[in-house]
Amino acid sequence: MGAMAEAIAAYAQPLINATDGSIEQLSKALSISQVCWNIALLPEEKRQSFIDSLGETLSMDDAELEEFQQSILLPMILRHEEMFPKLHQRESIKSPHWESSWSPLPSAKSPKGKSPEPRRYDPCPCNSGRKYKFCCGRTAR
Repeated sequence: MGAMAEAIAAYAQPLINATDGSIEQLSKALSISQVCWNIALLPEEKRQSFIDSLGETLSMDDAELEEFQQSILLPMILRHEEMFPKLHQRESIKSPHWESSWSPLPSAKSPKGKSPEPRRYDPCPCNSGRKYKFCCGRTAR
């Protein structure tokens, strides 16, 4: 198992330990841990609105959502912050190390004001539907 898979398994361990070992419960525990992981990565000001929409998606009433939030979500978010503190440093998220070295691909556009001369077998720019060679390119020769 790779390092990332081991880290995710270690993160999910409390939820895995709470199962009876059946495939269904293990799958549910891993799914919940994935949701908690994703919520933990959200900026704090966006978490509550996401949690509220999660409650609507799962058809939970306010009391059920509050219980789920207090017993599972918040402890797992705290666990994530303790296990992966560098993921919660906003400076590292805003400007990743590779961003400064990244540059977009050069543009294939021609300089402004000049349109490139079409090649012989390109469609004619006059929109006649003919090849440039047999239309407007003929007069250029």
